[in-house]
Amino acid sequence: MEPIPLSRPWFGEEELARVREALVGRSAGDGPFCRKVEAALEQRLGAPHVLLTSSCTHALELALLALGVGPGMEVVCPSFTFASTANAALRVGARPVFADIEERTLGLDPADVQRRLSPRTAALLPVHYAGVAPDMEGLLDLARSRGLFVVEDAAQALGATFAGRSLGTLGDAGCFSFHETKNVTCGEGGALALRDPAVARRAEIIREKGTNRSAFLRGEVDKYTWVAEGSSYVLSDVLAALLDAQLARFDEIQSRRAAVASRYREALAGWAGRRGVRLFPDLPDRRTNDHIFALIFPDADARDHCMRFLKARGIGATFHYVPLHSSPHGRSFAPGQALPATDAIASRLLRLPLFPLLTPAEVDRVVEAVLDSAS
Repeated sequence: MEPIPLSRPWFGEEELARVREALVGRSAGDGPFCRKVEAALEQRLGAPHVLLTSSCTHALELALLALGVGPGMEVVCPSFTFASTANAALRVGARPVFADIEERTLGLDPADVQRRLSPRTAALLPVHYAGVAPDMEGLLDLARSRGLFVVEDAAQALGATFAGRSLGTLGDAGCFSFHETKNVTCGEGGALALRDPAVARRAEIIREKGTNRSAFLRGEVDKYTWVAEGSSYVLSDVLAALLDAQLARFDEIQSRRAAVASRYREALAGWAGRRGVRLFPDLPDRRTNDHIFALIFPDADARDHCMRFLKARGIGATFHYVPLHSSPHGRSFAPGQALPATDAIASRLLRLPLFPLLTPAEVDRVVEAVLDSAS
């Protein structure tokens, strides 16, 4: 049988048509497709300002730069995340400080965050793992009481909400990914959502090599020039054309992913209950976007056995992060740190294949393999 990958993007004739259109037009960054997609994201998110970037990594860096986070400051973030979350702090000269997660949502635990705060703390950087928000009320209250910025790593969270609001719009900045593994993709790309117009204008200048080129393109100035320190974080209009097509069928992508997740949940709920395996909870104040379907096993041996069994059957099931505090580079500035919930989750979590073109027969094949692994 054909292998089943963990993820596969869904590209079709719509994407090809828009890319052709971009190729005969303006293919550089901040072009007509970029502006069209930014407007569409502003409407979908309910965000006043959205800037496309070349990656979510760059969106995170740009957010911290525009907010004025820099050398001598600290940014509190989870260790259960991709390296980009911590790298963003390092790239602006700040120091990432790792806090533990809550097992319910796999996001930052406000109580542990509070223990990590210092006079140097400038920002909190929560991650919405699998499109599930952590305790954002607790984190936002903590940030307000200490005068801290909140930058949301919403790389996995487009389409997910907390208390009816889009993830990525709750704090001062929200950062999204359009990597090929995400629900909506252009191969590599990102977006930064901002609520403060002054911060958005600073981000716009930094993003365009420190120039006021975006203001020039809007006709606000008659020529553009170097006005501040900056870099190049703009997204090519060719990639924005891909995003335009993807966003046009966003609802269908989400519906298909939800159907896969629902089929998994119904087929595995009984087995999970008998085996002590946890599925993600259905929390009434949170709407996920079905970015990840994960099983959390009672111990590492059970997870590893199931993962090996599925891989032997050609199924791309895999773990997720090696916690950053235990990684070679993380240990260099967080030696010997203990984050018990993070370590426990990382050793027990298994992701199953989930993408919109996954067929019911393939889902059933994955389910069958999971059930057989326990026999």
